[in-house]
Amino acid sequence: MQKVQRYFLEIKIQDKKIFDFYSKNQSKISFVKTKDLEINKYFYKEIGADHFWRDRLIWTDKEWFKYISNKNLATWVMKNNNELVGFYEYEFHPEKNEIELINLGILKKFRGKKFGSILLKHAIKTSFDLKPDRMWVHTCSLDHKFALNNYQTKGFKIFKKEEIDFVA
Repeated sequence: MQKVQRYFLEIKIQDKKIFDFYSKNQSKISFVKTKDLEINKYFYKEIGADHFWRDRLIWTDKEWFKYISNKNLATWVMKNNNELVGFYEYEFHPEKNEIELINLGILKKFRGKKFGSILLKHAIKTSFDLKPDRMWVHTCSLDHKFALNNYQTKGFKIFKKEEIDFVA
């Protein structure tokens, strides 16, 4: 068992920075219009393997399909030169007028090349097009070493911090 730091962060609409999405690389970020459980499942398994994402590993295809069929869930995929790079998922919670950034991650071979920063900027921009009061996320010390810094440099502020026991 190990101690893990978990951080809950938020960015409010009035705090939103204006982001420039110009990029010299050949990256493209696209909304997944067709509900395809395989893309969400693929990214969750591939990216999550390095960061102990395990909750959904036991899901059946039926459970995955139920998850992606949520009308308030949006999945966006990043490609570079037509090769999969990463993704993010967020869920709009209309009763609270907020967006939860559920997952954001980059495949291992593309890490360290600023794709995570580009993807997070895109997630903030697209989520705030829905005019929520805030967007929130949680990350932990098991996630990528630059995850917390990436959120904070984009304007997210920690609103809760806790230490949990984790069984690896």
